[in-house]
Amino acid sequence: MKEIHAHSILLRIRSQYFRTAFSKEWSEKKDGKYVFNFPNISPQFFKIILRFIYCGKIDLEKLQGQDILKLLITVDELKIQSLNHCIQEYLVKHQHEFLQQNPLEILEIVYQHESFSNLWNYYLEEICAKPDTLFKSDKFTNLKAPLLELLLKRDDLSLDEIDIWDSLIKWSLAQHPSIQQDIKTWNKDEITIMERTLHKFIPLIRFYYIESEDFFLKVYPFKILIPEDILDNIFAFYMAPSKKSSLNIQPPRKSKNVYGSVIIGPQHFAIFSSWIEKKDASYY
Repeated sequence: MKEIHAHSILLRIRSQYFRTAFSKEWSEKKDGKYVFNFPNISPQFFKIILRFIYCGKIDLEKLQGQDILKLLITVDELKIQSLNHCIQEYLVKHQHEFLQQNPLEILEIVYQHESFSNLWNYYLEEICAKPDTLFKSDKFTNLKAPLLELLLKRDDLSLDEIDIWDSLIKWSLAQHPSIQQDIKTWNKDEITIMERTLHKFIPLIRFYYIESEDFFLKVYPFKILIPEDILDNIFAFYMAPSKKSSLNIQPPRKSKNVYGSVIIGPQHFAIFSSWIEKKDASYY
């Protein structure tokens, strides 16, 4: 265990944790000095934090993304809000690649810390703009139910509705490995289990934007899991166009593609620009 010395008055000013700790005398005193034990905080991290407390400066360039995230968690525990904000800003601006490497793990960490609001907003927007990084990953089925619910509520989730449905069924089956994928084999208990698993999510699916063929082939086989009122409205939508005006139809999800096309992306516009300017090389 390494001893690190600091002035209590500065710790009080910068950290809500220490301000509370000193006022409630959480620490022991030895030779007139307060003594704190932080077995979960590395000396390296504590020195970085103390440098910020004393000088208002922090250098994160020498740290790997994973270490920066661990440092942020430590700073959150010590309730140093100004440093918390600085680290989140640095991660968003300079650690984009790291944040994309393991979206599930990082999303769950961020979700557990209310103060990580900047990182949370960034992460949700990134996942909604590039949902394959999460929805197509091997770990997607490990996603916690509250997080999945939050994502399915988003208007900017850039996934076709039928892909969202397929992902939801895949996720729900993974929560109960003993249940077979073929719904025809399910008994009453298994149907009840799946109904309970999906009841929060079914209303979040925007069925009206699923092509009729996809609905018939991929959704209708699971009709027993869909509430009767939702199913009736879907049939009315497909089979009685005159009834559409009376239905409560959610708006389609909106992609944040600034180019206004889900088929043509920025790389295509770069190519078009080079054609217009009659250049051999394209812009990327």
